[in-house]
Amino acid sequence: MPQTWVLTGSLDNFRTTREYGFRLIGAKERRRLLAEQIEPGDEIVLYVTVVQAFGAILRVTSEMFEDREPVWPGKPGKRDDYPWRFETEPVVALEEESFVAAEDLAHELEHVRKWPAEHWKLAFQGQLRMVSEADARLLGERLRAAAPTAA
Repeated sequence: MPQTWVLTGSLDNFRTTREYGFRLIGAKERRRLLAEQIEPGDEIVLYVTVVQAFGAILRVTSEMFEDREPVWPGKPGKRDDYPWRFETEPVVALEEESFVAAEDLAHELEHVRKWPAEHWKLAFQGQLRMVSEADARLLGERLRAAAPTAA
């Protein structure tokens, strides 16, 4: 059964991923154990920090591989090569003005209920997490609804 993951990243990293046609995604050095659980067929929902919104859903099309060639800008002064990588294909890819605001979904997501309502943003700290089938369905519906045409 395919799993759905939320990958948190900066707007710059999102834009870089878009420049690559949403065909490549990478997990941080310290997220190897989680990244090893991702399999072909799984979906990754991209959550963009600062703007606090969801911007794309990607389907994993390869096994994890290690590559340290710099691709994503990451945080200034905190270099991370995002070495645990996957080939992906876009399922839904939104333009920035169409991103789905996380705050609009937060009260409906099971994953967010682990935190007090006023601290919902904590649910998206840390780069990578698996979400429930119900959350995956909700995220998929909302992102598809925000897309002018499916990717």
